[in-house]
Amino acid sequence: MKPTVAIAGATGFIGRWFMERYRHKYRFIALSRRQMRSRPEDPDIEWRQVELFSLSSTYEALRGADYAIYLVHSMQPSTRLNQGSFEDTDLLLADNFVRGARDQGVKQILFVGGILPKDQDQYSRHLRSRYEVEQTLSSSPVPLTALRAGIIVGPGGSSFDIIEKLVRRLPVMLCPKWTLSRTQPIGLADTLRMMDHCIGNPRFYDRHFDIAGPETTNYVEMMRTVADLLGKKRAIFTVPVFSLGLSKLWVSTFADSSTTLVSPLVESLRYELIAAPNELLDAFPERQPFEAAARRALFEKDEIPPLPASVPERSERNTVRSVQRLPNPGKRSAVWVARRYQTWLPRFFRYLIRVEREGEISTFRLGPWKLLQLQFIKDRSDMDRQLFYIMGGLLTKRKDYGWLEFRRVLQGRHVIAAIHEFVPTLPWYFYILSQAIVHLWVMQRFSHYLAELKPTPVTSQQPNPS
Repeated sequence: MKPTVAIAGATGFIGRWFMERYRHKYRFIALSRRQMRSRPEDPDIEWRQVELFSLSSTYEALRGADYAIYLVHSMQPSTRLNQGSFEDTDLLLADNFVRGARDQGVKQILFVGGILPKDQDQYSRHLRSRYEVEQTLSSSPVPLTALRAGIIVGPGGSSFDIIEKLVRRLPVMLCPKWTLSRTQPIGLADTLRMMDHCIGNPRFYDRHFDIAGPETTNYVEMMRTVADLLGKKRAIFTVPVFSLGLSKLWVSTFADSSTTLVSPLVESLRYELIAAPNELLDAFPERQPFEAAARRALFEKDEIPPLPASVPERSERNTVRSVQRLPNPGKRSAVWVARRYQTWLPRFFRYLIRVEREGEISTFRLGPWKLLQLQFIKDRSDMDRQLFYIMGGLLTKRKDYGWLEFRRVLQGRHVIAAIHEFVPTLPWYFYILSQAIVHLWVMQRFSHYLAELKPTPVTSQQPNPS
């Protein structure tokens, strides 16, 4: 019987190609935020809809999986208003995934992240986030294999696509000095082979490996190689003065990519990303040179595996998600932080706002008005996660969905406070200019309050929030 591999991020570049290349060897559970129609011609690929922000949805999506591949990177917003950085969002999603994998008995998680500079001071936001995701995925008994790559070169890859667009559109390029940073791109085919080699292989459990092609190059040389392959004469020069902000604007404009996508990538490219020798690279001594991988990426785009059709869905338009990272100097439990928030908030507002608790219901009041009502979900909470459903109140329009949670992450160094799928009662533009700003301000003040506490661990039993 074929082993079953769940892929989070199955609609992306690596996920689609891995399923195409190895559907003869594995049965796949392809996870997607959208509902996809499974195709009769692909009987070994089962598409499942998942909301990775939801722990229960993630748990159900991983049912029946022997192994799991994690390829998620939250660079694009998932609601109309996203209050939070991609780093904090990635942290939350990874924590949900590793919890679901643990509870479903998954035997191994394979994660594809980024090569890290030797000096941690050189970690960009993007690379630091990738490393935090790796740390989070390794925080449970499920063995993790982390593959760290630079640019993966193949048909449909977003990083190489940016290089191609710049070469096609600009006859003259004045490049900042960081484009001379050394790097080791890896071909798609080699990436897929290494992933397959690690799945179900205990020699690679609970370890990380840099993966790379056979040669060291830089971004200027890669652009020149792409220009030669395309038969285009390009004048490419490096200049000593070129601000990082201008680089981001320049790349996003001429590559037709959003600054949300380009910014963290450009920040990462400033540093040398060289693979450290390791056992996995030794197992693949014959690897594809950049020119061969680039030729395939340029001229074999018609072979990109197609996605099945998605099912049209009606969804609430004016949804809000807020994901805020809070300091936790005492590595206190999520139980403690959740309870302290409900006692701190009235004091912060000089008791204009009251929090009344009765059984598992907490009601936030301003005078006679019930602003918000939360229900504590005891059977889905623990010392590291406290879950509250949003049940009603004047501030929320939708009362059948949406939740608040406090979650301890990164070995307890931080707590994530998150509101999901919140639908405000106020008209949209009035909401974003008033209530949304107030919420961020309140969470910032609570963050400062936690940061100033003495780092003395406090233990607490599972509370009855009455």
